[in-house]
Amino acid sequence: MNLPEAFQRYIDENRLVSHDDRILLTVSGGVDSMVMLSLFTRCGYSVGVAHCNFQLRGAESDEDEVLVEEEAAKYGVPFYNKRFETAAEMERTGESMEMAARRLRYAWFDLLSREHGYTAVAIAHHADDSIETFFINLLRGTGLRGLTGISAQIGKVVRPLMFASRKEILEYAVQQRIPFREDSSNRSTKYLRNKIRLGLIPRIREINPKFTLLMRRNLARLTDAQLFINHGIERIRGEAVESRDGIDTIRPERIDPAFPREFVIYELLSSAYGFKGDTVDALCRALEQNATGKRFYARDRVATIDRGAIRVAPIAPDDDCLTTVRQGALRSYCGNSALYYEYLSVDEVRTFDTPPNVALLDADRLSYPLTLRRWREGDRFIPFGMTGSKKVSDFLVDAKVSMPEKQRQFVLLSGDEIAWLVGRRIDDRYRLTRGTENVLRITKEIL
Repeated sequence: MNLPEAFQRYIDENRLVSHDDRILLTVSGGVDSMVMLSLFTRCGYSVGVAHCNFQLRGAESDEDEVLVEEEAAKYGVPFYNKRFETAAEMERTGESMEMAARRLRYAWFDLLSREHGYTAVAIAHHADDSIETFFINLLRGTGLRGLTGISAQIGKVVRPLMFASRKEILEYAVQQRIPFREDSSNRSTKYLRNKIRLGLIPRIREINPKFTLLMRRNLARLTDAQLFINHGIERIRGEAVESRDGIDTIRPERIDPAFPREFVIYELLSSAYGFKGDTVDALCRALEQNATGKRFYARDRVATIDRGAIRVAPIAPDDDCLTTVRQGALRSYCGNSALYYEYLSVDEVRTFDTPPNVALLDADRLSYPLTLRRWREGDRFIPFGMTGSKKVSDFLVDAKVSMPEKQRQFVLLSGDEIAWLVGRRIDDRYRLTRGTENVLRITKEIL
């Protein structure tokens, strides 16, 4: 493949940018973004370079910054650099590293664009990134939208390398002697994306060497199908959704009976408010049972069944966000996190030394259904390793938990007893003992 020609052709075919645009290139120092910088300058575009130093990898982060600044100077293009206090921001908001970094950098890109007149922002995602996103969403559970991969353009953000594979980009960098740096975290299998990149996809390629090309075509067809659905859902939204005083009301009876009602409700709730598929499934079951008053939660919205209608509103500060966890459940949500449940025999537990985001509970001591909610003043539990009870409020103070984190703290209850102060400490009454036979392992992941 002649990469510069393919690059220009992809831009033209998808109308991503023109030579009249001023394009802000987001360059990390990795091979993808360094090749993108080379291609844009080689093709004669007017560009500037933005580099984010998230200060999470010590000297590595600083060396990335130096390389990008040197390359921008070599090409004679403007260079902008920002050092973010990412760790502090994660503590303040409770977001994952990925979410916090994403929010910080896109806000900065928007600011730079307005201050310096950039009409487009270019991101160096490529075809393999899109394929990995497909598998991440597939494994976590998703609707069709989650299987469309990464879009080539959303607003002023463009991704002009979506036509190329990681292998093709790397080969071009080596051929053209383009310097780049390798992020050491890319080799860690701690992250799901890396497990897919380093483990799953190479095995699929052994079965079908043309896997990347095949998946590009599959993703294009899935994207077309989702665009068709989006158009239909917006028409339905205009007929079935009322908005008043900050509350949206979905009227299921206004959905054409010829349409799959549960699918339409899923699309309405997921696209506009971020409700997850299994939450919508439970909501639809409650709707069938006319369970007026039952509530279901997304990250910052609550949906309430109200006499056959679904009312969606922002979560109030004093809302407990109470949800029920039935025996056999695989996943539930609390605030900006998901809890994943695994049911094991004690012999299947490989290690009993777990991080705070993982709880090992004696499954036979639990009383179902479990209850997941925000902690309340007066809540008490017996922290693992202690014999006496302690107020949750005192535990959080002793642990020097910040006020924003306290507001996001959830507890998991068995009957009226706290079994886990989520993400921090289990209750000693539910610890594993020599008599334990069955184990409930719960893993908290920030979304």
